[in-house]
Amino acid sequence: MIEVLVADDQAAVRAGLVLILGAAPDVRVVGEAADGERAVELARELRPDVVLMDVRMPRLDGISATRQIAAFADVLVLTTFDLDEYVFGALRAGAAGFLLKDVDADRLVEAVRTVAAGNGIIAPQVTRRLIGAFAARPEPVPPDPAAVAELTPREREVLGCLGEGLSNGEIAVRLSMAETTTKTHVSRILAKLGLRSRVQAAILAQELAAAGLPGPSGDGAAPDAPGPGSGGLSAG
Repeated sequence: MIEVLVADDQAAVRAGLVLILGAAPDVRVVGEAADGERAVELARELRPDVVLMDVRMPRLDGISATRQIAAFADVLVLTTFDLDEYVFGALRAGAAGFLLKDVDADRLVEAVRTVAAGNGIIAPQVTRRLIGAFAARPEPVPPDPAAVAELTPREREVLGCLGEGLSNGEIAVRLSMAETTTKTHVSRILAKLGLRSRVQAAILAQELAAAGLPGPSGDGAAPDAPGPGSGGLSAG
């Protein structure tokens, strides 16, 4: 029997997912969560085989929740949005699969079985975009350390959020600033580091953290104060 935890902030959507999964003879829904924090709590408590995870949820978004849960349970991200920042964010966070909510019931159940078996699954339309993105990606060029050092503390915070796969809106909420300000910071980060996309910035943020190099900082410095910082990505 495949045990599943369903995490979605919309009660009607959760009820529908529970109904669909409950109709499968080899699937049992063991818990429901209306936000990311509760999803992490229940996943740790119930240890389900698969967590069906929404992306946009209160308290803790699905990407950050996936990052915490993926160490001990397989996560299948199911969302209405196929934005690149969500796709790449979910996969970098350790999700075993990424599907859109327009998937039919039979395919959803089969996807749960696939993930529970230790295999990955990605929506066909997302797969095509992933292939295209990687095919068009140039050879990575390490940024100039001096350029990274020129990032302000606030820009390092934004870079850290990009590394977590957060959208501009989610970064704005996380850092308590306007979304237009977030977009400005992202543009400045890309320009300073010589990057072409937020995906490249996110990958760089994780590489800096993994290597223990100066990068995204959580030192609590005043927003936009000049001067380099140190440290890595927060656990989120």
